[in-house]
Amino acid sequence: MDPRITETITRVTGRKPIEFRPLSGGCIGDVYRVTLEGSGSLVAKVGDGSSGLDIEGYMLEILGPHLPVPDVLHAEPGLLLMSYLLNDGGLTADSQAHAAELLASLHDVPGKAFGLDQDTLIGGLHQPNPWTERWIDFFRDQRLLFMARDAQQAGRLPGRLMDRIEKMAARLDRWISEPTQSSLLHGDMWTGNVLCRGRRIAGFVDPACYYGDPEIELAFSTLFGTFGKAFFQRYEKLRPIAPGFFEERRDLYNLYPLLVHVRLFGGSYVGSVDRTLSRFGF
Repeated sequence: MDPRITETITRVTGRKPIEFRPLSGGCIGDVYRVTLEGSGSLVAKVGDGSSGLDIEGYMLEILGPHLPVPDVLHAEPGLLLMSYLLNDGGLTADSQAHAAELLASLHDVPGKAFGLDQDTLIGGLHQPNPWTERWIDFFRDQRLLFMARDAQQAGRLPGRLMDRIEKMAARLDRWISEPTQSSLLHGDMWTGNVLCRGRRIAGFVDPACYYGDPEIELAFSTLFGTFGKAFFQRYEKLRPIAPGFFEERRDLYNLYPLLVHVRLFGGSYVGSVDRTLSRFGF
């Protein structure tokens, strides 16, 4: 390990690191569980100077008062030190119900508009967050069109699909109504970012947070089968979901994470975008 990293860990914790054990996950940098001299451990994310790990630390600190996340011990562009959260099991019906309670509480945190005080990252990609008064405008311009254009410029999204996305984006008000307020979101809600301990949620990691409509978070949680019936039964008792979400808006909102995956990986995700556009008549 780079001596500068071991020196930083020693300075921050007052103890020398004696072992670095690789952990899975992390689109941005390499992730290690670091055992400290004497006792205790922490998590270190290591990247280069352009990794934006300071932004991840910023997002964790935003979520920290409202959601169980790792404590940030140190954050700079190429190094993020966090508390270690034990993850010893998969999602069960009980832990999904617990997740629903946590996210319903998070979604009760209002914002002054849609966006955030600074731009963030999702999967290492730039995520713009200019404060915007209307949700439809924000979702259209800063999520759908921004990521579609980024994917097209990277050579991952065909021009014919870009044209169809632009046509759909111009008519979003056919399916989406303006929420009464913006809500704080984790922003990247899939299984790999949900840590469980026993039948409870230990914490959430790798956020892409901003203030938005909670439905985009709920939609993302179903894209890769993260949450199911147990989650939604509990969530709806705390925050009712408007009719039409499961039938239409879920697939519409999932265009954004699909476009993120098109930008990152291309391949089969292009077909998923194609099928969603066709389903909505574009």
